[in-house]
Amino acid sequence: MTLQIGDIAPDFEAETTQGRIRFHDWIGNSWCVLFSHPKDFTPVCTTELGYMAKIKPEFDKRDVKVIGLSVDPVENHAKWARDIEETQGFAPNYPLIGDTNLSISKLWGMLAAATTGDATTRTPADNQTVRNVFVVGPDKKIKLVLVYPMTTGRNFDEVLRVIDSLQLTAKHRLATPVNWKQGEDVIIAGSVTDDEARQLYPQGWKAPRPYIRIVPQPGRV
Repeated sequence: MTLQIGDIAPDFEAETTQGRIRFHDWIGNSWCVLFSHPKDFTPVCTTELGYMAKIKPEFDKRDVKVIGLSVDPVENHAKWARDIEETQGFAPNYPLIGDTNLSISKLWGMLAAATTGDATTRTPADNQTVRNVFVVGPDKKIKLVLVYPMTTGRNFDEVLRVIDSLQLTAKHRLATPVNWKQGEDVIIAGSVTDDEARQLYPQGWKAPRPYIRIVPQPGRV
C-alpha cells in the first residue's frame, strides 16, 4: 500500500526508546513528523538524527512531535545514540521505533507487503526504501510524504518550512508560493471566489493575473 496525501496515517503499537506507544494516542492533538532510516550505525543517517535533535525545539514550538523508525531493535538505537551524540553534538531527544518484525514499514508502504526474513540480517540496501519523511496532522491524515535516496541527506529545515505552510493554510484559505518562508506574502486559494476574497481581505490584494491574488500573511508583524 502506498500512502498518499489525505490518507489516514495507519495506527500501530510499537516499542520505542521512550517506551511502548500507540501511534494515534501518542500524537494526540499535535502534528507529527515520522521519519525512517534503513539501518542504525550508518553515516548519512547519523548526521540526520543528530541534526533533528539539534532543531527539535523548533518542532516543539510548532506543536509537532518527532519520532524516528528503523527495523533495528530498540537496544541498538540506544547504543547508536551515543555515537550520534559524540559525532554530531546532540543525542536523539525523541523516540525511535524498533520495527524488528517489519510490520510498520510494510503497513506504511516503505517495504513490500510480501517482505519476510530476519530484520537483523537485512542490510541498508535491503531497506533502502525505508527512508521516508511523513508529516501527519492532528486529524491523523498524511499531509506530506518525502522519499530520499540513501546517498542524499535530508533537509529538515525544509520540513519545518513546509509545516509552517501546512499550519498556516489549515487555518486560512490560502496557499504559499515558491520558496515561501514565514512572514512573506501568500496567495489566496483558487477555491476562494473574488466575492469571498473581498470579505476575507477587505484591504484588497495584488493581482498580476486574475488567478494570482497576493496578500500579506495573516498575523504578520
